[in-house]
Amino acid sequence: MTRVVSIEPFERGELLRALRGGVPAYAQARLALQPADPDALIPAQRYVLMPGVERILALRAALLAFGVDIFALDGGVWVETENGRLPVIPPIVEDRLIADGIHRVYAARSVGVPITVVTVRGASQPYYAYPLADGWAGVRELDRLPERFAKKTYREDRDALYRDYNAVFPGVQATRGR
Repeated sequence: MTRVVSIEPFERGELLRALRGGVPAYAQARLALQPADPDALIPAQRYVLMPGVERILALRAALLAFGVDIFALDGGVWVETENGRLPVIPPIVEDRLIADGIHRVYAARSVGVPITVVTVRGASQPYYAYPLADGWAGVRELDRLPERFAKKTYREDRDALYRDYNAVFPGVQATRGR
C-alpha cells in the first residue's frame, strides 16, 4: 500500500452535482447517497480481481487513521499519496445494479458491513451491460484477468450507453479496453 500523505474530503452535494452534470444519462435522474447491504446489490461483472479487493481493504485501513471510512462516505475524498492524487467515491448503483465499484462492494461484503452507495433512479439510458442472472454466485475471484475473459454480457449498443466516470472524477475507474 502506498502511504497516504493527505486527504481532502468533499460533500455529498458536490459528488451528486458532479455525477449529474458529467454523466449524460444522469442529467434528469434522481441521485441519492444511502447505505446498502452488499448482498442486495446486483453485479453485472463476472469477476473481481483479488489484488484490487486487498488494495481497497488496505486503503480503508489507512484512511480510518484519518477518520474516513470508505464504506461509509458522505460524499467523497481526494487522497494524496506518494504516487499522486486519486478520488475515492461510493460505488454507483443504478436501481440495484452495480454500475461502478464492484471491487468496493465486494470488499465491504467480505468484511460483512453495509456500504454507502450512490443510487441512481431514472437514468435516461439503460446501463451498458446486463445484470448477472445468478447474482453474486456468478462472480469469480481472480488473481489476474485471463485473456478473452467475458467480463460482462454487453448490450448491443454498449459504446453509446457506456458511463465514463473518469470524465467526472479522473482516476476513479481502472482504464481497461471496452
